[in-house]
Amino acid sequence: MFDSLTDKLTGVFSRLTNRGRLTDKDVDEALREVRLALLEADVNLRVARELVDRVRGRALDAQVLQSLSPGQQVVKVIYEELTAILGQGHQGLTPSPQAPSVILLMGLQGSGKTTTAAKLALYLRRQGLRPLLVAADLRRPAAIEQLATLGKQLDIPVYQEGTDSTAVQVATHGLERARTLGSTWAIVDTGGRLHIDDDLMQELEQVKAATSPSESLLVVDAMTGQDAVRAAQEFHQRIGLTGLILSKLDGDARGGAALSIAHVTGVPVKFVGTGERPEALEPFHPDRMASRILGMGDVATLVERAQQEMDEKQAKELERKMRRATFDMEDFLKQLQQLRRMGPLSQVLEMIPGLSSVARKLPADAMDERRIKKVEAIILSMTPQERRHPDMLNGSRRRRICRGSGTTPQEVNQLLNQFKQTQKLMQQMASGKGLRGLGGLLR
Repeated sequence: MFDSLTDKLTGVFSRLTNRGRLTDKDVDEALREVRLALLEADVNLRVARELVDRVRGRALDAQVLQSLSPGQQVVKVIYEELTAILGQGHQGLTPSPQAPSVILLMGLQGSGKTTTAAKLALYLRRQGLRPLLVAADLRRPAAIEQLATLGKQLDIPVYQEGTDSTAVQVATHGLERARTLGSTWAIVDTGGRLHIDDDLMQELEQVKAATSPSESLLVVDAMTGQDAVRAAQEFHQRIGLTGLILSKLDGDARGGAALSIAHVTGVPVKFVGTGERPEALEPFHPDRMASRILGMGDVATLVERAQQEMDEKQAKELERKMRRATFDMEDFLKQLQQLRRMGPLSQVLEMIPGLSSVARKLPADAMDERRIKKVEAIILSMTPQERRHPDMLNGSRRRRICRGSGTTPQEVNQLLNQFKQTQKLMQQMASGKGLRGLGGLLR
């Protein structure tokens, strides 16, 4: 979502850091470009002006301009001020003193609220908690069916009554069911509504009064621009929000509203949706988001994702194979599947410092999930012995693999060549040679 903004900001930073000495004029010109980039990304005018003014006040300090690396010092100031604009540290969910704690989800129509409810339930279950989904969106019959389907897929209980009841009754009865089941959290999915619809806003107030939620979260579509900021302000005034969830952060809109919303409303962003998969919901960390926007990567989130998909035993076994140069196609397949579960390849690359710019320069089809599925199909068409010893793949074996995977000989040969490059890269990484040769592999 922030690709255009990141490209422009990294261009400004590159010019700053390449200069051994900075003048007041250099800083002013750079901040003028930063301000223009923020406004083009649809960042709120007041927020963009305040950010630039605060950076200017610190960047023009004599100690910064006369330091050994003034350009890097200015970039550091921009990072710190952008982090402050995005929020003051990560703020998680606050449980109530007695279980079950209630999360009241609300939002505009089409904001991705029902899907977010299921993602949030999965996130809580991964934390060792017991969530219950409550289908209180009665104005859209498909919402109840959608939530029930998602709950069944994720093996999370869903309470529903159909459309003949009222939202207040469903929420109240759902809370009673949560107590019966021993659930630690009840997530109430309410119907989408406009903040200017007084009747629907009153209904939401009644649901809140009946359930006494410890968290009142507004799901905001990050692609809706400044309208999202205005809606969040209205919901906060009427309902009293405790947090925001930004959905569709993987979209291709300018995304500036996502940078403005916490600062303008005074309500913290608690989670962000980064894709359509049920696992694609992340706790929001202002410092990590600022690092991504400025093209500095996000190693912390990358490590957390990797830890979810690989245990310590697997990691040690992989390290042993890398050091002994016994990394085979079976290991390659496992790593590929784990990488897919971590999210789209473009997102993963952008979290690695120094590779975010490389990821954006790659051809669009290089990040196509269908290509990864083809690779999986090719490897799965091999016998276990062929996966362990790919050098034995002669012409007849390769033709058999093509027929089994529905691919061409060129695609099979390309994969085998890439695997050999991967083996070399693994050996380099294990020997401490770092990322040398990684650019060739990506190409």
